[in-house]
Order: sequence, then C-alpha cells, then structure tokens
Amino acid sequence: MSSALQMTAFGLTLLSTLFLLLATCTDCWMVNADDSLEVSHKCRGLWRECVTNMQDGVRTCDQYDSILADHPVKIVVTRTLMITADLLAGLALATLVLGLDCIKFLKEDPCVKLRMCYGAGVTLGIGSILGLVGSVWYAVDVYVERAMLVSHNIFLGVHYDFGWSCWLGMAGSTGCFVASVLLTCCLY
Repeated sequence: MSSALQMTAFGLTLLSTLFLLLATCTDCWMVNADDSLEVSHKCRGLWRECVTNMQDGVRTCDQYDSILADHPVKIVVTRTLMITADLLAGLALATLVLGLDCIKFLKEDPCVKLRMCYGAGVTLGIGSILGLVGSVWYAVDVYVERAMLVSHNIFLGVHYDFGWSCWLGMAGSTGCFVASVLLTCCLY
C-alpha cells in the first residue's frame, strides 16, 4: 500500500511540477475575449505579450522592457510566487525521488526514507499554496480590472479573460497540493 501511494504521489508531483513550470514560462495568462470579428489573437503573460494574426498565423511577441522595470503589481507578485513555487516543487520532486521505496538510495534505513517523503510533502504543500495564491491573484486581478471597466461603461475595444497559462498554474498547484496531502497525511 505504501509503495503504491508513493508512486501515485510521485506521478502526480511530476505532472503538477511540469504544469507549474509551463505556466510560469508560457505567455497566455490573459487572452482577448472580444466577441466581435477579431483579426488577431492577443495573449499577455508574465514575461511578454504576443499577438497572432488569425488570417496567416504569424505570431509576434514583445518582451517586457526589463525584469526590474516598473510593472503592474499583479505581474511582479505572480512572477515571484510562481518562481518560488517552481523551485519548491522541483526540490520536493528531487527529495521524493530519493525517498521512494523503489530507489536503492538509503535502502537500509526506511525511517529516513519515510522522513524524506514527509519532508517532500511539506515542501510541496508550501509550494502549492504559493503557486495557487499567485495564479488566483492574477485571475482575480484580471476579473476586477474587467469588472471596473464594465461598471464605468468603458470599452477599450478589447477585454481580457483568463488564459490557459493561468488555468495551468491553478491545475499544477492543485495537483501539488493533493500530492502533498498524500505524502503528509496518508503515507503514515
């Protein structure tokens, strides 16, 4: 039972960590959600903004000026939280691999391996909370920005909805949280 639970947690951790990394690196946190006939598809991310021409499929991206430049708070906070969540999830994944029963590392001391799995679960839990806060923070800010424009009857020609990168960040964080619960609560 313990071995099956460890392998389930490992698979979920691996997949969720990949989701978090992809969410952090990709640039579609916000997508245009205009119902009129659009000739381009706009995505905004944490690192750049991209526009894809719908007629010929040409994609152009504009990098943000600098990492240290003045950016909106939602971008700076989300970047920080997502990078921290990525690092913690990667550390937890490495610790979990060494703590698995099927790995020969420290095979003669199962108590240490169990503590490594537990530590990986705690680290994964912290990373998942940070990633979830970052993703939800960004999504809420997008929603509030759109709601403020609608309530003031302001239409700028395009408005944005949550992009697939935002959803990927939420899914990865949720998966890391579930794996953390498996490793910390169910393993003993």
